[in-house]
Formats: sequence, structure tokens, C-alpha cells
Amino acid sequence: MPNTKKVLFSIFAFLSISLILNCGGGGSGSETEPYDIPEESYYEAPLNPLTGNFSQSAKTLVSDMKYGWNLGNTLDANSEGNINTDYETYWGQPKTTQAMISGIKTSGLKTIRIPVSCHNHVNEAFTIDTEWIERVQEVVDYAIDSDLYVIINIHHDNSEKWYFPDDYHSAKSQAFVSRIWKQIALRFRNYDEHLVFEFLNEPRLTGYANEWNWNDSDAKLSEAADNINLLNQLAIDTVRATGGNNDKRFVMITPYVASPWAALSSKFQMPDDSATDKLILSVHAYTPYNFAMENPGIAAFSDSGKSDIDSFMSQLNSKFVSSMNIPVVIGEYGATNKNNNTDRVNYFKYYVTKAHSYGMCPIVWDNGKYQIIGGSYAELYGYYKRTDQTWYFPNLINAITDY
Repeated sequence: MPNTKKVLFSIFAFLSISLILNCGGGGSGSETEPYDIPEESYYEAPLNPLTGNFSQSAKTLVSDMKYGWNLGNTLDANSEGNINTDYETYWGQPKTTQAMISGIKTSGLKTIRIPVSCHNHVNEAFTIDTEWIERVQEVVDYAIDSDLYVIINIHHDNSEKWYFPDDYHSAKSQAFVSRIWKQIALRFRNYDEHLVFEFLNEPRLTGYANEWNWNDSDAKLSEAADNINLLNQLAIDTVRATGGNNDKRFVMITPYVASPWAALSSKFQMPDDSATDKLILSVHAYTPYNFAMENPGIAAFSDSGKSDIDSFMSQLNSKFVSSMNIPVVIGEYGATNKNNNTDRVNYFKYYVTKAHSYGMCPIVWDNGKYQIIGGSYAELYGYYKRTDQTWYFPNLINAITDY
């Protein structure tokens, strides 16, 4: 995104979004979808005496986060239409409990990522339903009370109806992202350093041919990258302005589709930040793809797979960790169940050990699905039996936490 527009949004982050967008222009004569619904008033947590260790560096924090687990297919569950349902259990997972989250801590993990989808819980002005955001806060508190680091994001809200990183949808996208994060930030502004904000999850051009693949020569992806840079800048300016601990909260910045290769591209920019040393790069890497995700793919974890892991981690380390002092959280990774437990154990041991050698924090994706049905290995990333706080494959969690 051109620097003039980036500065413009830094200055006016808290003005009416319609005024902001009228300053932006359409760029190269293109039209933008209008959005001029006024912002509403929001709940603001009363400011308390501030606590927490925000004097530490982002690298120190991420090193202490060590390894983690995703509460997948739960608060991120959603539908295309607003339906009268319990979204938390809509995708087949049980209602989250304190015992469930405490079990994560007991297992030796230090971090929990809580994906949250908001679009089924907002009105046309993007004000979040009180009952929904209070439930999100309750689950966050389960984790805080368990002495875990907690990451919250906006997860499955990437669509043309909500936020979509192209020029045409820029007005609505900026309104959605800034308003959602203003509400989250105001509610959680007293929380200490154990709460980390991740602004975007896999931001991408949904439905596009290169939706899931970064390509430096694709003009549409370049446009998307510019808009993602803008949204990340808008989100951080919004959060910083809410006061409390948010003026120095650690935040995670995500490139196009959370791709390591998009992060390594010159198209991706970390935002300017009024706080010092509080930025973290967020990527996802189901690597090697043919072993970790592809159905059927391959069941053996080989030296070639190790080389793929070495490649993306070493390049991220070189560009961000070593050169910019920006640590990396791998917010999603894992290996789908192909009835290949020994290979998956070897995979987790290698992946986590390599990540830690660069000070990175890997967080395993768990969608609760683990059983092979009809010979399909599609996205079987269930590891933790949430109903009784045991593990479907104990040797896999041991492979992660034995490091």
C-alpha cells in the first residue's frame, strides 16, 4: 500500500470510517463498494491498575510461549446465514469448559489459540452481539486462569460480505476490521501479556484461482497484499488507541493466506507501531503438504519432508528473527491421520525441534476429527479428546512436549 495512504489511516484510525474512506480514493479509476453505516457505541472495560510484563521483547515472549494447541471448530464455527443455533457446538465439538482448557495446561502445553468468527454475531454496523463476545471472554478467562498464553483472532470472517482484501471491498473491509478490533480491544484492555491479539486469519481472495497459493507475479495477489498491509496497519492503530495495556500489547501480523512465502515476498510489510518490540509474524505451515495435508498424499515422513521444513523455517529466521528481531508464531500446523502414527511422531519431533531452534512457537491445529472413514484422510487433525481431557494419540502430544 502506498505510504501516503498508510500514514493517512494511522492518523485517522478512530474517525468515522466513511470519512476515512472518502480520503482514500479508488486507485486507477476503479470503483469501491460503498459503506457508510455509522459506528455505534461499545462497551469499554473500566481501566484498572495495569499489570503484566510488557518490558520484555517479543522474542522473549514467543520463546516462553513454546508450543500450543488450537481450540478449532468451536468459537470459529459459522454458517452462511444467521441461523438460530449454538454456534460453539455447530461443527460437532463439545461446549468448552474450564476442565477442558485446564487439561491443555496439565498436558504440558503453554499456549492456546482461540479462533473466533464474528460475522454471524454482528449487526449491519458490525457491532458484536453482547452474549457472543461475553462467551468469548469467558473462554479466554478459562485459559488465563489455567496460566496459559492465549491468542485470539477473527477467523472465518474473510468473505465479500465482511472483509475481503481487494480494492473494490476496501471500504467495508476497513469498517469491519477496525470496528471488530475496537470492540475486542476495549473489552480486553486490562489483560496482561498472556493475551495476544492476532488480527487476521489466512486473509485471502476466497474463490480465486490462487486463493491458497502465493505468487509474486500475480497482480491480483499484489493488490490483495496491499490491502492486507493496510488492514494490519488499521488494526494495530485501532488497538493501540484503546488504552490500558493495549498500548503495548503483543500482536501477531499475518501475510496473504498466512503463507510463509507471502511473508518472504517484498509485497508484505510489517506495520508501523507506536509500541517498541511488540510485533510477531504469524504464519501457517502444513509442511510438507503431501505428508501433512494432502489426501491421499504420502504416509511416510522422509528426508525430503525435513528439507521442506528446513527451507521455510530458515528463510523466515533469516528475514524476520535474525534481521528484524521479529519472532514467528506458526499458528497452525499438523499432520492428518493416515494410520501412520510412527511417522507422525517423527514429524512432530522434527517440526517442533526445528521451530524451537529458531525461537519459533508452533501451535498444532485441532479440529476434533481423527477417525479414518471410507479411506479418506481429509483434514483429520483431532488429537485432544475434549470430553474427558485425554489424547487420542498420547505419543503425538509427547513428541511435542518432550522437547
